[in-house]
Amino acid sequence: MPRIRCSALLFLALAGCAAAPRHPAPASATPYFHIEPVRPVAELLPIALAATPPVEAGEFRAPDLVELTTLDATLKLDIRYATPRNFLGTPLYSQARAFLQRPAAEALVRVNRELAALGYGLLIHDAYRPWYVTRLFWDATPADKHNFVADPATGSRHNRGCAVDLTLYTLRDGRAVDMPSLYDEMSERAYPGYAGGSDAARHLRDLLRQRMEAAGFTVYEHEWWHFDYQDWKSYAIQNVRFEALSAGGTAARR
Repeated sequence: MPRIRCSALLFLALAGCAAAPRHPAPASATPYFHIEPVRPVAELLPIALAATPPVEAGEFRAPDLVELTTLDATLKLDIRYATPRNFLGTPLYSQARAFLQRPAAEALVRVNRELAALGYGLLIHDAYRPWYVTRLFWDATPADKHNFVADPATGSRHNRGCAVDLTLYTLRDGRAVDMPSLYDEMSERAYPGYAGGSDAARHLRDLLRQRMEAAGFTVYEHEWWHFDYQDWKSYAIQNVRFEALSAGGTAARR
């Protein structure tokens, strides 16, 4: 089985990324979608780290990125980009943490509490994402799949701390539910209006969407798991790494 090799630059940037199987055994991990990067991540990472986010005009709210689990401990995390179980097959975050701007985080907590009455909770795959990772995604993804990744020239709503990737888990056993596609799957099955798959999977996908939209989020047209909070335009693009963020919130721009 092939193994990921971390170059010295990748090792330093990720604070100790260890070699790991690209495709873990099905019994030990949730299945995940994978592509072959256009260029190796180890080559693209230093380019992304050296790049500068786009300059934005206008007035923005002061950032207040709060760690989600400090607001509600029943929010479960499966931060795929802190593991090799993601579409690029290598860890991209050095810490498995999830942050959102405070209004978005508080709205998410309300959704989680409402779903608990139905026997479900929210399982978070990603939330705030530093801009350099968006640049890395764009450079690594084939052009014909660019509709599944954000253009770094305009930034992602993840970069603003107002987007979250998530699914449902059952409170009964803590397991993620079946959805019409895998997380980060770059196919039509990922579309929120996809009519295939099982009735049960589509029902749960639609339940998630209904509850998120009622709380002020909007689903992304190509990904059932991606939701943008209504105030995203009020926040500037951020490029702060998780290590520089406190659990309680706020972050300086850089």
